[in-house]
Amino acid sequence: MEGSAKYKPLRILMNTDTVGGVWSYSLELCRALIPFNVQFILVTTGAPVQPAQRKEAGQLQNVTLYETDFLLEWMEAPWESIDASGEWLLQLEAALQPDLIHLNSYAYGSLPWKAPVLMVAHSDVGSWWLEVKNEQPPAIWNEYHKRVSEGLNMADLLIAPSQTMLDYIRDIYAVTTPGRVIYNGRSAENFYPAEKEPFVFSMGRIWDEAKNIQLLTDAAPFIQSAIRLAGDNSFAGNNLDTKAGNVTYLGKLGAQEVAAQLSRASVFVLPAKYEPFGLSVLEAALSGCVLVLGNINSLNEIWHNNAIYVDTGDAHALARTVNYITNNKAVRLEYAQKARSRAARFTIGAMAESYLLAYGGLLKQKTQTLQRKLPI
Repeated sequence: MEGSAKYKPLRILMNTDTVGGVWSYSLELCRALIPFNVQFILVTTGAPVQPAQRKEAGQLQNVTLYETDFLLEWMEAPWESIDASGEWLLQLEAALQPDLIHLNSYAYGSLPWKAPVLMVAHSDVGSWWLEVKNEQPPAIWNEYHKRVSEGLNMADLLIAPSQTMLDYIRDIYAVTTPGRVIYNGRSAENFYPAEKEPFVFSMGRIWDEAKNIQLLTDAAPFIQSAIRLAGDNSFAGNNLDTKAGNVTYLGKLGAQEVAAQLSRASVFVLPAKYEPFGLSVLEAALSGCVLVLGNINSLNEIWHNNAIYVDTGDAHALARTVNYITNNKAVRLEYAQKARSRAARFTIGAMAESYLLAYGGLLKQKTQTLQRKLPI
């Protein structure tokens, strides 16, 4: 780790999930902090670690991976598992004595941790329901709301990947914990533009209504280009019909396969109803794709006028937009360049620097608290 000797060693216990973008975020952050002598105890939850994920984590010399089968907060009947995992995590902290706790979920925030706790709000059921369903979550989610609120308000610092997400969390859960925005980052080394081909690409949790890939499949019969979809398309009985004539479903792809598809795709479509940041959008922008996105606050916040926005409920308008782009080379070149230029702001270096400052602030705060408690 060249240059790391000048940094004081820092050991962080972090939980992550293997289901969505939190995994990519976690590995990217771990990788970015290798030069700064930061070691991660990385605990997985949500679903079994896939061989490609295990290999990816194994390539990082600053990561020790602990694999578990504990459930995530938004899964069906998770609380017995959450409680058991909380006890297990406290035992792990006692055994390994990390300097900091970095949580990528909420309920664990209320545990009696010894180390300072930083919590990241990647997404949540409350804001998902409001944006996707346009209503409050039903009563079945009351326990979730209680647990999330308790965890959020007992953390020492709250981080969100957009101001939109931070505002959601504060409003929905009456959060008073100090907070700040740290935008996610992606390595430009892993995503690159190649010779573009006349196809449209989309990816993510295809079954998730928030991603709204259903709108793209509804628009497919009216889109002149071939469409390729990648990602999970089955979870807890949810799935999306991808059998339109010009749609090819590629399944869940590895990181290199995703990068290869994005490098050749002319247009990336994500008409999301809810997307607190959107790592897949950043990857597409770095790959030189024109971005066609749902017209929602968070995506406007991040991409400004460097993407083309569409109504999240109008399949015919989406088809017209995609056809206009694919038939107009000047528009494709303009918006591909604009997206790449904007993407250059969201680097892993900037993300790493912001998290180092956040970690350092928490450690300083802990030291000052301990000093005040010392007898005179």
